[in-house]
Amino acid sequence: MTFQLYPAIDLKDGQCVRLLRGEMDRATAYNPDPADQAARFAEMGFSNLHVVDLNGAFAGASANTDAVRAILNATNAPVQLGGGIRTRAQIEAWLEAGIARVILGTAALRDPQLVKDAAKTLPGQIVVGIDAKDGHVAVEGWAQTSAMPAIELAKAFEGCGVAALIVTDIARDGMKTGVNVGFTGELADAVSIPVIASGGVASVDDIRKLRARAGTHSVSGSILGRALYDGDIDPTEAMITAAE
Repeated sequence: MTFQLYPAIDLKDGQCVRLLRGEMDRATAYNPDPADQAARFAEMGFSNLHVVDLNGAFAGASANTDAVRAILNATNAPVQLGGGIRTRAQIEAWLEAGIARVILGTAALRDPQLVKDAAKTLPGQIVVGIDAKDGHVAVEGWAQTSAMPAIELAKAFEGCGVAALIVTDIARDGMKTGVNVGFTGELADAVSIPVIASGGVASVDDIRKLRARAGTHSVSGSILGRALYDGDIDPTEAMITAAE
């Protein structure tokens, strides 16, 4: 199985930013033009993009629509989009707009049947985002932590056609402290759904650790965020390591 890399474009007020542990008041702006950032990632050679509408995640509805559409116009790379997508109508609207895969996080906890039905009728286009604090699922832009263990939510979507699970350790997100290989691997081993690691990736060595871990199932990919923007990850080295 090919290990996929997904450079992240997080959108806040129309700009490309990175947060620390998902806190909106701890945002670092990296590029006022998200479409330009998407084009830069394409020029680096990345074949996928991970886009999150941060305002939308808190508001419960898409809030950076113009920026997302500009990204779609700027690149031919498949784009997966999350943040504030909570209804079937929103899912279908974004897929019709050209989004390759829709990420459902809050909806996965609040309305799992919506996710299962969408995954069955839209094969390969529905991704579940599992964002965890101390092993429990956080929702509403990570503002609320539920009693649901992350591993139980992952198991709930086994066999319904979900294309992937994006697993984020919120405590590490944006911190560049290293990816939580143990937590990510535990979820990967618990289900047959491909698992993508997110949160804390600090260097190409984290990609190596994810690829090298022994387990029932391999981790299928990784989101690249702050470390890529700050230059701690060399794009070419990252892609070579992912392809080894």
